Amino acid sequence: MATDAALKTCLLWLAAVIAVVGLSTHSALKMLLTYILGVLGIAGVLLPDWDYFNRHFSRWPHPVTARERAALLPHPHASPFLRFASSPLRVTAYAAIYGYAIYRWWGYVSDSS
Repeated sequence: MATDAALKTCLLWLAAVIAVVGLSTHSALKMLLTYILGVLGIAGVLLPDWDYFNRHFSRWPHPVTARERAALLPHPHASPFLRFASSPLRVTAYAAIYGYAIYRWWGYVSDSS
């Protein structure tokens, strides 16, 4: 349920960013590129089954058992960002990939030609 609310919120923010890009650049192509990159970025963060990937990599070929899923359930009052705390490598990879993508997107969108 929380993931659905996060997805809806992210898509609403993406729509606002697309509207700002469209109004400031008057370019349908830049709006389309913003939409595609935004949806791919949102999907990269919200769609993966983190319970599956948060296990040791030797267990990845096997389905998640009920016992493993129950052990991975977060505390009801826990922050949704705590899932990133267990993997600094994942945070570093996301920061590098998304940072570069946003840098390239901004360079393209802010180009006046």
